[in-house]
Amino acid sequence: MGLEILNASTENFSVKVGESIITFRQSEQPAFYHFAMNVPGNQFSMIKHWMKERLTLNREKAVDQIYFPNFDADSIYFEDPAGNLIELIGRRNRDVFGNVTVDSFLNVSEVGIVTSHMIEVGDQLQDAGIPLWQGTEVNPESLNFLGKGDTFIVLVPSERRWYFSNKNSEIYPLEIILNDDTQIVVNNEGEIIINKKMDEA
Repeated sequence: MGLEILNASTENFSVKVGESIITFRQSEQPAFYHFAMNVPGNQFSMIKHWMKERLTLNREKAVDQIYFPNFDADSIYFEDPAGNLIELIGRRNRDVFGNVTVDSFLNVSEVGIVTSHMIEVGDQLQDAGIPLWQGTEVNPESLNFLGKGDTFIVLVPSERRWYFSNKNSEIYPLEIILNDDTQIVVNNEGEIIINKKMDEA
């Protein structure tokens, strides 16, 4: 995809996605994750064609893209060599003019947290100031979006099939660092610890 590689070593490397950074770490435990990247809505068709020249898009019910009216956005899905399920989301309210370049990948839009402790984790995230999108209570049987604007944590119960995939969600360790340096750590049991940066005196 031509994205900039940062801090590469034998144990980990980071990829710059617009305003965001994704770090991949070597692990003895096989794992896969779901995350999404925002792309401009007006470039979505060009980006889809550009991606299809490089890899095979995932399909569901004989189609390789979907429109989500609640988000006014189009999505395509693919898997990377490690088996991560990656989504590109074309936000129809975001425009970038010109050809497809690395600048077309705006930021990380979604990161999936898989857990068997849906209510508890949802309450912890909301208590940390991350609002539940469209609702007041976490649905323990479904996808739950926590965040605002076009950036979300997707709270997912284990053993739920991911869209455009034959994979079911599984619990794996994960770390998310927000723009305000709040750290969200997910352990092997799907429990989370939230560390908020303390203001210096």
